[in-house]
Parts: sequence; C-alpha cells; structure tokens
Amino acid sequence: MNPITINSPKAWLLAARPKTLTGALIPVMVGSALAFSDGLFNWFPALVCALFACLMQIAANFINDLFDFLKGADRSDRLGPERACAQGWITANAMKTGIFLTVSLACALGCTLLFYGGWELIIVGVVCVVFAFLYTAGPYPLSYNGWGDVLVLLFFGFIPVGGTYHVQALTITPQVLVASLICGITIDTLLVVNNYRDREADKESGKRTIIVRLGEPFGRYLYLALGLAAAGCCLLFLIWGYHYAAWLPQLYIIPHILTWQKMSKIRSGKKLNSILGETSRNMLLIGLLLTIGLALN
Repeated sequence: MNPITINSPKAWLLAARPKTLTGALIPVMVGSALAFSDGLFNWFPALVCALFACLMQIAANFINDLFDFLKGADRSDRLGPERACAQGWITANAMKTGIFLTVSLACALGCTLLFYGGWELIIVGVVCVVFAFLYTAGPYPLSYNGWGDVLVLLFFGFIPVGGTYHVQALTITPQVLVASLICGITIDTLLVVNNYRDREADKESGKRTIIVRLGEPFGRYLYLALGLAAAGCCLLFLIWGYHYAAWLPQLYIIPHILTWQKMSKIRSGKKLNSILGETSRNMLLIGLLLTIGLALN
C-alpha cells in the first residue's frame, strides 16, 4: 500500500469515513417516505436534510478522530479502522480547520430549511452541533460515560426522522415517532458492534461504555435484542393500516440473526470488523424496506 501523504485528499477521504453515511441517510429516507405517504413530499428540503445529515456525520467523524487521539484512546492495538490523526495522516491543527469548515458548511446549508420549518430549527441545528462535540470532547465526554446509545436514539432517530418530516409537513405524527424509534434502534446496532469489539481497549483507556459496564454477554444479547425490537416496532404500523411498512421490514430479521450468530462465534478480535460490515448492510436493508413500505402505503 502506498504511503498516505499528510493532509492529502486521500487522507481526508479516509478520515471522513464515507461508509458511515448510511446511518445518516436512512432516517432522512424514512422521514421523506412518511411525507410521501401523506402526500406532502417536497424534494428540496428533503435533499437539504440529506446533505446536512451527511455533513454533520462527517464533522462528527472528524471530531471523534481528533479528540480520541488527544485523549489517547486510539492506541496502537486498536481493532477498528485506522484513524487519521493517530496515524499521522492529518495533523491536529488541520483537523481543527476541517471540523470548522465542515460544521460551517452544514450550518449554512441547514439555514435554508428555515424557509420551510421555521426559526425553531435553529435550536435543532445548535443542539446537533453541540452534541457532536460533547460526544468525545469536554470534561465529561458522553461516549466515554455510557451515553452513546441514548444519543444514537436521539440523533439518528427522533431528530433526523422528525426534522425531515416536519420541514415537509409542518407537523409531527404518531407514525413519525414510531419510525424514529425504529431508525434509532436499528442504527444503534452499529454502535453496539463497535463497543463490543473495543470493550477491552475501552476498559483500559477509561471509556465506560454500557458494554464495558455490563459485560460481554450483555453486549452480545443487546445486539440481538435491538434488531428484533426494531422489526417488532414496525408491526405498530398495522395500527394505522400501513401493511407494507409493517411486514416488509420483517425480512430483516433473517440476516440480523445470521449476523448475530457469526458475532457470537467470533466474540473478540479484528474479525469482528466483518460483523460491522454486515450490520451496516442489514441496517440499510431494513431502512430500504421500511422506506418502500411507507411509500407504498
């Protein structure tokens, strides 16, 4: 492999971690599908929501990369994908500039949504930016103290699904809340795999995730339970007669259980990175099935 030039475009692409953008796009897809099913879909605010979500995800990746490096959490025995600052691909000062520019671009783009959803969206945007930093930065980094799963439910569930629907429909419905919960639970399976893989390293570096606190068996069964709960929550759409949205996502259960079985056999080490890839694939599957199911309503 050719060496990566410091602060080069390739280095920035690796730091942006484009594979993580799936988790940013799924809630926007689902929120837009709900708006479509209600006859309220508007392509421009939907597109802006997608771009804002992607930019904030990239900014969060940059922030995590920098502050995990500064805190010494990215050790030489790291099992996950290599980090840009820790590998010397991007300097700390350059990463700070990258964070500023990415967040600024996201905020500038997000301001166009004020014409659709009202001034209160400023509060939503500020909360997104603040918590992107609080996740790994500050005297009480939330991811180091077991709050990661709660934040995923909020920032990959209720806020993006609800926000995407609101800027198109100017309201929030019970269906939006159910869809938000489904997205949040599903995307949390990705965080669980990350924390499950890194549990030993996290323990040594003082990162007290819920899996570090409650142990390996808890993490393994939490992963299984989250996927089953996400599929189960889809059945709530039967209350409103959304039959496709209720039954199509049940196909997700099969690959989720198969992935969990592989995870249970591997248990530890870099081989769990393959589970990360399968989890991302499964996550996209249920997101697409739910989006199609809602659009067909």
